[in-house]
Amino acid sequence: MVRFAKWRARDSFVCVSVCGVKLRLAGDKRKHNEGRVEVFYDGEWGTVCDDDFSIHSAQVVCRELGYLEAVSWSPSSKYGKGEGRIWFDNVQCTGKEKTLALCTSNGIGVSDCKHTEDVGVVCSDKRIPGFKFINTMANNVQSLNIQVEDVRIRAILSSYRKRIPVTEGYVEVKDGGKWKQICDVEWTKHNSRVICGMFGFPGERKMFARRRKPSYWDYSVNCTGNEAHVSSCKLGHAVAAKANSTCGGGTPVVVSCVPGRAFSPTPMTGFRKAFRQEQTLVRLRGGAIVGEGRVEVLKNGEWGTICDDNWSLLSATVVCRELGFGSAKEALSGGRLGQGMGPVHMNEIECSGFEKSITECFFNKESLGCSHEEDAAVRCNVPAMGFQERLRLSGGRNPNEGRVEVLVERNGSQAWGTVCSDGWGTIEAMVVCRQLDLGFASNAFQETWYWPGEVSADPVVMSGVRCSGTEMSLSQCLHHGAHLTCPKGGGRNAAGVSCSETAPDLVLNPQIVEQTTYMEDRPMFMLQCAYEENCLSTTSSETPASSHRRLLRFSSQIHNNGQSDFRPKAERHSWVWHDCHSHYHSMEVFTHYDLLSLNGTKVAEGHKASFCLEDTECEEGIEKRYECANFGEQGITVGCWDTYRHDIDCQWIDITDIKPGDYIFQVVINPNYEVPESDYSNNFMKCRCRYDGHRIWMYSCHNGETMVLSRRYCEPQELASDSMTIS
Repeated sequence: MVRFAKWRARDSFVCVSVCGVKLRLAGDKRKHNEGRVEVFYDGEWGTVCDDDFSIHSAQVVCRELGYLEAVSWSPSSKYGKGEGRIWFDNVQCTGKEKTLALCTSNGIGVSDCKHTEDVGVVCSDKRIPGFKFINTMANNVQSLNIQVEDVRIRAILSSYRKRIPVTEGYVEVKDGGKWKQICDVEWTKHNSRVICGMFGFPGERKMFARRRKPSYWDYSVNCTGNEAHVSSCKLGHAVAAKANSTCGGGTPVVVSCVPGRAFSPTPMTGFRKAFRQEQTLVRLRGGAIVGEGRVEVLKNGEWGTICDDNWSLLSATVVCRELGFGSAKEALSGGRLGQGMGPVHMNEIECSGFEKSITECFFNKESLGCSHEEDAAVRCNVPAMGFQERLRLSGGRNPNEGRVEVLVERNGSQAWGTVCSDGWGTIEAMVVCRQLDLGFASNAFQETWYWPGEVSADPVVMSGVRCSGTEMSLSQCLHHGAHLTCPKGGGRNAAGVSCSETAPDLVLNPQIVEQTTYMEDRPMFMLQCAYEENCLSTTSSETPASSHRRLLRFSSQIHNNGQSDFRPKAERHSWVWHDCHSHYHSMEVFTHYDLLSLNGTKVAEGHKASFCLEDTECEEGIEKRYECANFGEQGITVGCWDTYRHDIDCQWIDITDIKPGDYIFQVVINPNYEVPESDYSNNFMKCRCRYDGHRIWMYSCHNGETMVLSRRYCEPQELASDSMTIS
C-alpha cells in the first residue's frame, strides 16, 4: 500500500492515508471501551490533540476499534497525559471514514498541541460483528482488511454436537457468509491454545482428523500462544489449494480442548453440577458472573489483592487459565469490580503467559504504596453452556426485569412456564440474573401481577427452588422435580426478579473487633431498652433488676467495598420508630452476633437491629451521603464505612450463662440476605475466643471462609498478656 497526501486548496488541510497506522485506547482508571486515543505510526505510539475533535471523529475511532458507535468524547487529557509524539491535530471527520487516517487534519505529526490536550473517547459496549486480523503486515500479507465474520469449533461427529460444551472439533471461520475450515499447514499447538482459550478452555491436547474435501479458508494463522483472541495472531501466507479443494499436504485443523473441572461435560446431558471454584491459591471476588472478579491471592494464610500497576491481559490470562477458564477478555484496573480488604500481596506483575499460576510470575516485592483503589480484576472467557436459552424474563418494563419463565420438557415437547414464588428470595434471584448475564439481582419478587406474561406460560413448572448462590443455572438449584407443590399457583403469584449491573458489598473489619473487645457487668435496671429489643439471653427475664448481666462488648466497622450504595430494603415510610432509643429501624435485623462451641453449636447469641445506617467515615475524596439525624436517608456509600461503637446498646453478646472455655465468635452481616450484594462469602467473620470466667481473649479474627490459626494462640501463657478484663 502506498502513502499519499492530497492537498485541499481552500484550507491547506491534509487528507492522509497511512499504511501501518493503528489505534488503541489507553489511560488511567477506565473501562475497556473508553480511554485516551493513541495512534501507532512509524514504530511509535502517540496521541491525538482535541482541537476541532468532534463526536463524528469519535465515531470513526470507535468503529475502527471494532465498537458499534461512539457515546461521547473528552478533551483536556481526561484519561491522563500521553507520551511521545502527537500524531494528529485539528482532526475533522464526517463520521463515514473507514479510519481516522482518512479524516482531514494538519498532517501526520504536524501539531502545536501539548499532552494536556490529549483527546479521549467513550465507545458503546456493543461490538461490530466479526473481527479483523490486526497483524497482517508481519507476514507480508498486502491487505489491512482481512476480516472474518465469526469463528467456531464444530463437532466432528453429529452425536457430539449435543454435548455441552463442545470441546473438540473442526476450527471454522465464517468468511463471506460461508463457513470454511482451516488447512493445518503451519498450524501449531500454540494456535490450538489460543482457539481453546477464546472458547473458555484452559488447555488443549493433540487431535488428528481424516482428510476431507471441505471449502478451505485462504490463509494460515501463526500464533505465539499468548494471544487472547485469534485476531491478535499473525496472518500467515496464502494456502495453496488443490483443484479438489483439499489443502496441499494437509488436513483440516482440528482442536481438542481441555475444559476446567467445573465445566467438564457428561455424555448427552452435559453440565449438571453447581459451579465450584478450582482449589488454588487464587480466587475471584465481586464479579456478577462466573469467570469475572477482583483477583485475590492467598499468602501466609491471608487473602489479599493484586495492585494494578503493569496489570496486563497477559497476566490476567494466567489467572483465568489457573482457575479453569480460558484466556482473559479484559484486564481491569482501578478497583473496577470492587475493593478488597487486607494486604496488597503483589504489584508490578510480569508474566510470560505460560505460567501455571500467577504466583509463579515475577513481581516487585519491594514496591509499596498501593491502595485498594488500585485492585486488579479480570473477565475471563468461559465455555458456552447454553443456559440463557432455557430461561427468560417476561412482562417487565425493560429487559432487566420481569416474571421468571423456564423452558421445560412437557408431554414430549418444549414449553415455557413459571416458577413458584414460595420461598423465593435474593439468592435465587441472583442465580437468575447470572444465568441471563444481566449482572446482580436488585430485587426478588413473590408477586408479579404487574408483569403479565404470556397466558400460555402461566402454569407452574418449577417449585421448591432453593439455591446456594454458586449455581450457574436455576435448574442446578434444589427443586421439587416432577412432583410440583405450589399452593399459590403461578400467573400473578409467580416468581420475578429485577437485575442490576452493580451491587454493594459489605465487609467487616476484623482488626477493629479484635482490638476493641472487652467484658462489662451491667446492672439489669440499665438494660430495659435492650431487654425490650431481645438483645439479652432468654434467662434475663428471670434476672432481678438489682442483679447484672455479663456482656461481651466490641466495636464493628462495616465497609462498603462494592460498586453501588448499600440501602435498606424497606422504604422510609415503613421504618419503625423506637421510643426507647429514639431512632428508626430500617432493617429488622442487620447483623447476628453468635458465640459457638468448637464443634459449631451456638451457646450464646445477640443481634443488632439496624438502629441506623450511615456514613461514619469515608475514604479521601468521597463525600458522605447518609446520616441518621432528622430522619435522614439511611445507607452506606461506596468507599465509606459505618462504625457501631462498643458502647451502643445491643452491640454485645450476653455471656452471663457461659462457662469458661474456648469458643468461636462469629459476626454475620445482612444475615437474611434482605439486601442484594455482589459477594456474600465475606459477610461473616470468625474469631477464636478464650474465656476463663474473669477475662476474655479475642484473637485470629478473619473474614470469610478462611481462618488460619497459629499454634501460638493455643498457649495460655502467651494469651495472658493480651487479656481483656471486666470493666
